[in-house]
Amino acid sequence: MVVAYIDGGSRGNPGLAGYGVRIERPDGTLCDELYESVGVATNNVAEYRGLLAALRYILSHEDRDAIIRSDSQLLVRQMRGEYRVRHSGLRLLYKEACKLVDQLGHINFEHIPREMNVNADRLANLAMDQAETITD
Repeated sequence: MVVAYIDGGSRGNPGLAGYGVRIERPDGTLCDELYESVGVATNNVAEYRGLLAALRYILSHEDRDAIIRSDSQLLVRQMRGEYRVRHSGLRLLYKEACKLVDQLGHINFEHIPREMNVNADRLANLAMDQAETITD
């Protein structure tokens, strides 16, 4: 089992965007940190890109069960099936995430306050910083 903290952001909405993912063991031991710029996108698209990166990481490693923690209430509720995905730009990302979840074991989605997601937020900001450097 792993715990994935995910975050996405954009500077402007849409704007230069990126995601951050911190993968830990349940005891807090760091497994890996991932971050990447996603170009010009909305905050919600960046959040989903972070989710996809986390799910691909989990799929490529031995763990099949995971807790996905995000401060995006929208993403968490959509992945739990509590909210429909109405935005066409998110629908494809949502479907891709669902396909990956189906290939894994038990995935639990948890909404957390921003204060508990500082490491993923830091990584998302690194990704956005890199995007700004590339465009300058």
